[in-house]
Amino acid sequence: MNFSDLSTLVQERFAVEAVTTGMQPYLIVKADELVDICRFLRSDDRLFFDLLACVTAIDNGPEANTMEMVYNLTSIPYKHDLMLKLMIARQHPDAPDALPNVPSLSSVWRTADWHEREAFDLVGVQFSGHPDLRRILLPLDWEGHPLRRDYKEPERYHGISTK
Repeated sequence: MNFSDLSTLVQERFAVEAVTTGMQPYLIVKADELVDICRFLRSDDRLFFDLLACVTAIDNGPEANTMEMVYNLTSIPYKHDLMLKLMIARQHPDAPDALPNVPSLSSVWRTADWHEREAFDLVGVQFSGHPDLRRILLPLDWEGHPLRRDYKEPERYHGISTK
């Protein structure tokens, strides 16, 4: 099944946009439909995306005030892949200190647990409904999220120089 076939099946049920420019085509999805779309992609017998291979969080910086979530899915038995992209606000105007929030996919694919913890730890994206959202790479008391464009590395951590 090619990207055109996959996108047609998804577009019959959901409001997604297919992007075919660039090296890899992808579907743009909305946060409020993310879980339902992914359940459909996993459960539909024609698709059977049984593997969430990767979740990537990208900070586009304070000027753009956006972040991107990229989900790479694979159907092992059918040997097809699909990329989903989701754009979110980096900072909410009413809550400037709050982290951006995306629904967790851990109820759809167990591997989302670890991928989402990494995105939370390094980029600072919250995942609502995640069963155990805590740091996975950095110490629990680390301040900030190092892959954010405006991250300032502390000079010291527990008396140890970080530079």
